[in-house]
Amino acid sequence: METFDDIPLPPWEGPAILLVDLDAFFASVEQLDHPGWRGKPVIVGGDADAHGVVSTCSYEARAFGVRSAMAASLARSLCPDAIWTHGNFHRYREVSSAIMAILRDETPHVQQVSIDEAFMDVTPTAVNTEHPVAVARRIQARVAALGVTCSIGVGASKSVAKIASDVDKPRGLTVVYPGTEAAFLGNLPVRSLSGVGAAAERILHSYGVRTLGDMGTAEPALLRRVFGKNGEMMRDRALGRDRSVVAEDETVKSVSNEVTFADDLTERADIEAALSTIAAKVGRRLRRKGLAGRTVAVKVRFSDRTTHSVQRSLPAPTDDDIAFAPLLHAMIDDIWMPGARVRLLGVAVTHFDEAPVVQESLFDGSAFEGQRPEEAPLIEDETKRRELLRATDALRDRFGDDTVRFGFELRQAGNTTGSSSKNVEDYK
Repeated sequence: METFDDIPLPPWEGPAILLVDLDAFFASVEQLDHPGWRGKPVIVGGDADAHGVVSTCSYEARAFGVRSAMAASLARSLCPDAIWTHGNFHRYREVSSAIMAILRDETPHVQQVSIDEAFMDVTPTAVNTEHPVAVARRIQARVAALGVTCSIGVGASKSVAKIASDVDKPRGLTVVYPGTEAAFLGNLPVRSLSGVGAAAERILHSYGVRTLGDMGTAEPALLRRVFGKNGEMMRDRALGRDRSVVAEDETVKSVSNEVTFADDLTERADIEAALSTIAAKVGRRLRRKGLAGRTVAVKVRFSDRTTHSVQRSLPAPTDDDIAFAPLLHAMIDDIWMPGARVRLLGVAVTHFDEAPVVQESLFDGSAFEGQRPEEAPLIEDETKRRELLRATDALRDRFGDDTVRFGFELRQAGNTTGSSSKNVEDYK
């Protein structure tokens, strides 16, 4: 029997899933790189005077009530002495990659779900009989050696491991042995379960369903009303019976990026420049993943907080933002009227080929036949576009995102809130 700290571990029978969650990741990396910030409240996020939000914050800041996704202005009022930074996302990706390499060294069965979270399947086998808790402890030690920490949930399913990872932070280890799921989950609030949002919580509460135990015995009709066709799946998760597998190569459904502006955009030239800048980030991520998509979409949020989007199909799959940026400019006419104040813009590319795309010509002349001239690439020569993209990608990969900038990127360089998401598509 495996032991830890001379205390025998109960035997583990059946599936074993870990959820590794890096503690206050962005802020932890900042404290690692700035020793003088250690032990002090650190907030990574946007400007308090420019519609910014908190991306993440250190545990010292959380003691003041600061939380991720909180308005930066509120965070500043709660913790006026905090150290603020917009963050260094190139550095966060670097540290995340090093940690994911540790996880994949432990097992090939790793599913990264964001820059700071990953599931692992460490089910004991006839060949590898190591106890899952021993694996989790070793991972915590290896991650700590890099200068950051992680909390880990251990359970027989992904949903149990996810909930367990949130119980004890930072550097916590919460283990839910097979057969003890009902006792662990029963009294937890329904909001503890991934997939239960505020609206679902309100409906469930109105019917007296407040805990995961209540949810496990709720009427099927109620769960269908709240979760649609996923009603029984959500019941299984509430009971700890989820058996979804750790998907080692989870298919990416979209690659996207969005930016909130400190000052609303009202001029078409500013909107086009911002779309080109966002498209450049999306294009780079597509090329890094070896993906090419057939559909592009534009998202706009106006100053009154209404949101609209539009999408177009492309003549061929692409990862070439220089080629599709002019189409984004034309698409804006479908959802924006001159004078309307734009608070946020987003660009997404979807509908990927199943296999990584290697193309000799993403957009040749025939591909653009029938399109309006304003939708054609600014650089028509395919070879020149690819050479330019390869050169800029290489420089940014080596020296950071701000190493090389096109003219359109300078137009709105200082007009963002500094906030960012943590989607795995953005960082993987």
